[in-house]
Amino acid sequence: MGEIENTKVAAVFEQYPLHIQEKLFFLRKLILDTAAETDGVDSVEETLKWGEPSYVTKKGSTIRIGWKNAAPNRYALYFNCNTKLVETFREIYQDSFKFEGNRAIVFDEDDVLVVDELKQCILATLTYHTRKHLPMLGL
Repeated sequence: MGEIENTKVAAVFEQYPLHIQEKLFFLRKLILDTAAETDGVDSVEETLKWGEPSYVTKKGSTIRIGWKNAAPNRYALYFNCNTKLVETFREIYQDSFKFEGNRAIVFDEDDVLVVDELKQCILATLTYHTRKHLPMLGL
């Protein structure tokens, strides 16, 4: 998966409960692996946005991962709410995921993740600026 080079991002991961850290590290690995497997995604910057680990590409939209004290048994992948990403994911994967408005796919800590579908959402986000003009984001 690779060590977290950004010490501020690493510090945020360390603040999460251990059982949630494991879930978020899995999402992190999925994002980085999907980026590495995707033509046209040259690099991913791992940084903090809104205090949460965030993944940014030149041709994509930002993906954030996080957990909130207010919902201790949930964690999420967050997307730019000014895009049609979550709206598109809801249309295609309504039976696979739970959504929060137009900004997130949320998971309960005991959910079994549907990895292939999740990777499609991540891929669409990492390449958003090359796909946003396509019907259903080219999924």
